[in-house]
Amino acid sequence: MIEKIKELEKQSLLLEPNNEDRLHWQRKVEQYAFKFIDDLANSKTYITTEDGGKNLLNHPISDQPIPIEEALNILDKNVDNIGLNPASGGHLGYIPGGGIYPTALGDYLAAVTNRYAGIYFGGPGAVRIENMLIRWMCSIMGYPETASGNLASGGSIGNLIAIVTARDFKKIEPQDISKSVIYLTSQVHHCVQKAIRIAGLNRAQTTYIPVDENFKMDINALRKQIQKDITEGKKPFLLIGSAGTTDVGAVDPLNDLADVAEEFNLWFHVDGAYGGFFMLTEQGREKMKGIERSDSLVIDPHKGLFLSYGLGTVLIKNVQAQQDSHHYQANYMQDALNDTEELSPADLSPELTKHFRGLRLWMPLQLFGLAPFKAGLDEKLMLTQYFYHEIQKLGFEVGPFPELSVMIYRYIPAEGDADDFNAKLIQHVQQDGRVFLSSTTIDGVYWLRIAILAFRTHLKTVDLCLQVLREGVEKLENT
Repeated sequence: MIEKIKELEKQSLLLEPNNEDRLHWQRKVEQYAFKFIDDLANSKTYITTEDGGKNLLNHPISDQPIPIEEALNILDKNVDNIGLNPASGGHLGYIPGGGIYPTALGDYLAAVTNRYAGIYFGGPGAVRIENMLIRWMCSIMGYPETASGNLASGGSIGNLIAIVTARDFKKIEPQDISKSVIYLTSQVHHCVQKAIRIAGLNRAQTTYIPVDENFKMDINALRKQIQKDITEGKKPFLLIGSAGTTDVGAVDPLNDLADVAEEFNLWFHVDGAYGGFFMLTEQGREKMKGIERSDSLVIDPHKGLFLSYGLGTVLIKNVQAQQDSHHYQANYMQDALNDTEELSPADLSPELTKHFRGLRLWMPLQLFGLAPFKAGLDEKLMLTQYFYHEIQKLGFEVGPFPELSVMIYRYIPAEGDADDFNAKLIQHVQQDGRVFLSSTTIDGVYWLRIAILAFRTHLKTVDLCLQVLREGVEKLENT
């Protein structure tokens, strides 16, 4: 047995490369990464291919290693140069992510040190950093010092954590679900409906409140619906508002929603995954008055703080309620019990095994400071307002004046179906590839969208987008 163990040890030690090998790999990866960043200015944002990286299947996992150069070549040809490039400033569709460089450094150090950030006992420094970041975000949003939350993978899990907490705090038992009522609008992000279903509330009465001409929740309609539901013996318990919708960037009247929530004793949750960090700007604070009165809130640093994908935040005022919903104790974890004032993320979310994702936010905040983030957000707001005015000069119809950095617009051709024309126009933009735009359908009407949030998006990018749209219209009209 000893000989066999020694033989296996000899083979398994291959997993611990020496300094020379590590340095070689790291240099090759750095060269690849730096070239990727340097080439972004001259690269397309969207690249269509016939095979969609299918050549990856010709490189299956095997017992034999391959050189780092070959591995990077596979990535270059089959991953990083096909489809949508979310690192590009030309990414103006959906809700762009970010990719600021120190995020990668934070992830690198978190992976090398393999720091555990689930329980304070195992990683006190990591947990403390994450809790510091949560308290900092609470202060931005006007939440009290007693609030807490969780650094999740994104807004989807953040919304799930909040909705489960609201369900349990409002004591929605299985026999109560069919009479329990949730209020939201059709503009809420679909991950909210997904969270409602996963939380076991799919049989609750999810009531969609009408929106006004600016796609904001109609307060009078909300109040009338709640009163009607109470009269009919139903149990209203959850009100969900949006601080920046995905379709049009609308911000619900949060102060009014908070008044209604207090009047009828509802849990008030706000999905600010996209728009929440505009609270760092004067314009954003003005538009989001009342957000501080919510019971829970989701904001995504991988959107509004320009990080790479993989970090969303849920903030919850009632920490005890959050802990009651998510805390479990196992016998084998008895050593991890502690009396520290620091909360453990594993007690406040579905995750137990949790990597140190907070470092991807802490590192850029330390290296850059807040000033460039605030300037970047203000820039995106102004670029969207610039686009709003300039696109009309090209003959486009527009939706509401942009509250944040998302807006809708469409071209009305002299002849033919407008929806069909705009669908072909978006195809032209995506096939051109210099910028990427997306579309949506609202009340049966086909709209084009622009979402300006990538940190590499600047004035010349928006001007390029206007140029591509103008060329597309001319091509389609001539055709």
